[in-house]
Amino acid sequence: MLRNTLFTASRAMLARQSRTATASIAIRAMSQAYPVAAHNHALSHADVDADPKTQDIIAKHAKYTLTTYGRPPVAFTHGKGSYLYDVGHREYLDFTAGIAVNALGHSDPEVARILFDQAKQVVHLSNLYYNVPAGELAEQLIEGTRASGDFNASKIFFSNSGTEANEGAFKFARKFAKVTAKPGQENNKFGVVSFKNGFHGRSMGALSATPNPKYQKPFLPLVPGFAHAPFNDVEAVDQYVTEETCAVIVEPVQGEGGINVASEDFLKKLRSRCDEVGALLIYDEIQCGLGRTGKLWAHQHFSHECTPDILTMAKPLANGFPIGAIMITDKVAEKIVIGDHGTTFGGNPLGCAVASSVLRRINNPEFLDNVNQTGEHFKEQLESIQSPLIKEVRSKGMILGMEFKVDPAPLVALARERGLLIITAANNTVRFVPALNISKPEIDQGIAILKQAIAVFEDRALNVEA
Repeated sequence: MLRNTLFTASRAMLARQSRTATASIAIRAMSQAYPVAAHNHALSHADVDADPKTQDIIAKHAKYTLTTYGRPPVAFTHGKGSYLYDVGHREYLDFTAGIAVNALGHSDPEVARILFDQAKQVVHLSNLYYNVPAGELAEQLIEGTRASGDFNASKIFFSNSGTEANEGAFKFARKFAKVTAKPGQENNKFGVVSFKNGFHGRSMGALSATPNPKYQKPFLPLVPGFAHAPFNDVEAVDQYVTEETCAVIVEPVQGEGGINVASEDFLKKLRSRCDEVGALLIYDEIQCGLGRTGKLWAHQHFSHECTPDILTMAKPLANGFPIGAIMITDKVAEKIVIGDHGTTFGGNPLGCAVASSVLRRINNPEFLDNVNQTGEHFKEQLESIQSPLIKEVRSKGMILGMEFKVDPAPLVALARERGLLIITAANNTVRFVPALNISKPEIDQGIAILKQAIAVFEDRALNVEA
């Protein structure tokens, strides 16, 4: 009896030691990816002061999950509004919103209620059958889009994510080209043009449209037929968009690429050139759409000469519950028939019920006006920060970027260890995509922390140069 007890206790102790060792290795690895300060009690959220339970969580991930993400040694348990809380109950102000997903903030009461109520009725049916929430959401999206702009949207296809929405858009474009191409060109009109610094996803088709060697190189060769043109270069459009092009995909505001806003002349040229060669214009509004820029859709900031044939969406549509969608015009819908595309989970009752509620709240004039006002306040506060390392601030509504003259990756850790969550984007840019209902005092709180972090970052960067 005693021997068994001692044996059990020894095994438990060894298991704990093993988990601790694994977690320590993981934390050391993360520290290389996310440089952190030495043990400094002046830091309110120092990584080295994290609750010991964090190591067990990291160890479990290291043992059982595939390592495709470089994560800092922090584990979150819950959130509320624009704040997140880690295992040790430390509070962080969140300027990332799950990468522009949690438009209404964390733990929104209405989202929670809809999830609970719908889950008591039916969660999933497959697309063998109709369900009520999917039809209601489709109607909201189509009628709301028509009422708020010039895009003559007609039909919706529901997916599970933004990447899947883009993949479906490529399929629709290639099908459209096959049935509308001039005789003899049916098999040659399959080209897709995307743009440098664009990001459209990581599955093979979407990755082929994402011209970043870091993402593409390990998986070559990619899907044939994709070309990558310079963004906002009106003169280059005719060279890249040809009679063999079936689709052009562009983000009206590039997010991952560093918060780059398309010019009206550029989008007009894309629209007219697509019409000339019989190609479809696809707007990827997965990150910049659904209220992020202060309008329902980012392209609505431009004239009626800039409307798309297809629009893809996802991120904030259900405030964190996975859902995406492809919105198309009649001329595209007429060419798609039963069996051309499908999904098991897309359009499920649970996701659509939540999305219907979220969309109703976002597509509201008062809500969108507030996004514009707080977005302008955010931009003014960012522009007030003085540092020789800052190059430029770019924004459209509540998608903002601060470009630096040096790589700002260390700034992410400096801010996090002071209680502020931020993320980077391409071209030495820090991206700010908080909840759309964040308040001005919360923005000011975050800016105060950001100023402290930038001051430390500046000192370190200039000392290295010296």
